[in-house]
Amino acid sequence: MVTFAVTLAVLLHPPSLPGSWGSVAPVGLLNSGGLLPSVLWAVPVLIVALVAGLGYALIAPRPPRATGAPFAAGHVILGAAIGSRLDLGSIRSLRADWLAVFVSCSAILVLCVAAGYVLCLKNGIYIATGVFAMVGRAPSLTATARTLGADDRVVTAVQYLRVLIIVASMPFVINELSPFDTGSSGAGIFLFVDDEPLPTERLLGAFRDAGPGLILVILAFLIGVPLARRVALPAGTLIFPLIVTALLTGTGLLDASVPNTLASAGSALIGLQVGLRLTRDSLRALGSLLPLAIVTIVGLVAVSAGLGLVLAQVTGHTLIDGYLATSPGGFYPVLAAAVSSNSNVTFVLAVQIARHIVILLSVPFLTQLISRRAGLPVE
Repeated sequence: MVTFAVTLAVLLHPPSLPGSWGSVAPVGLLNSGGLLPSVLWAVPVLIVALVAGLGYALIAPRPPRATGAPFAAGHVILGAAIGSRLDLGSIRSLRADWLAVFVSCSAILVLCVAAGYVLCLKNGIYIATGVFAMVGRAPSLTATARTLGADDRVVTAVQYLRVLIIVASMPFVINELSPFDTGSSGAGIFLFVDDEPLPTERLLGAFRDAGPGLILVILAFLIGVPLARRVALPAGTLIFPLIVTALLTGTGLLDASVPNTLASAGSALIGLQVGLRLTRDSLRALGSLLPLAIVTIVGLVAVSAGLGLVLAQVTGHTLIDGYLATSPGGFYPVLAAAVSSNSNVTFVLAVQIARHIVILLSVPFLTQLISRRAGLPVE
């Protein structure tokens, strides 16, 4: 799995100078020399790919691009995996839990705004920069932040750092929570495949046996991606394949699920994308703000996790479901973790979407709040 993640990083962003191999060479040498302990196979593919991408981003001679068809493929695979697991019963149960979901989403928004104010304790950090760095990264939020004078570089760098910390801590929190969740298989996030590398013959056999699942993913690509290109919708490369897959499996037209090995590849692409985004330029933009940003983000994640545990108790879901549902960022990695840990993907997806809706609805309020504090005219 380590070799797989490193290979992805190199293939997607080939090093142009010998020195740029420094980001992946240490891992490759350790792996080939047998120095990595066998327990490394218990490390989530998401984290291995994230570390490979982060190392490459920090050492590569040029900032890598974390966009394009390969990463969109990861989104499509994830969307197909979620769509095949959607549970209509869970959707209906959300009607009774709507108030708890709304309160938790609103509380997370308040926490993010408070965390933004904490960042402003650092001299030179404007209130719009701090708040929008912690609240989210929707296009409408980015445009609003610019009109209010936010520093784009700092906002982007803090957002990437926030997602990085959330993703890096996620598997270990899930493993800590899984013993307290009856019937939970939280440790499943640690690998989609067997604990040992699959021989070539077994790997080929696994792909042959997964024919219906491969057809499901191919259809998600062929139908979902064109729709995502035609309809401007946030996370369209995930949402439309999700809808296509849910319709195919929910109506009984195709009885299949995404093969585990392919799901691992999608998870690795998402982790790699997260790692590649935190470049040296991003860290330079943070500068002396980095220590305060790390402490603030860790605090935000911890308190949000506490809210998630409360939400789980109120709604009757598992602790892992509540924790993932209230994660304050990292939409794609959170959903990938929900799929791989066999959590209630429907619940996690619904709460995450509700959180984004609450954030978007709060834009006018945030604009007025920041404008008044900064003495700007309020339209």
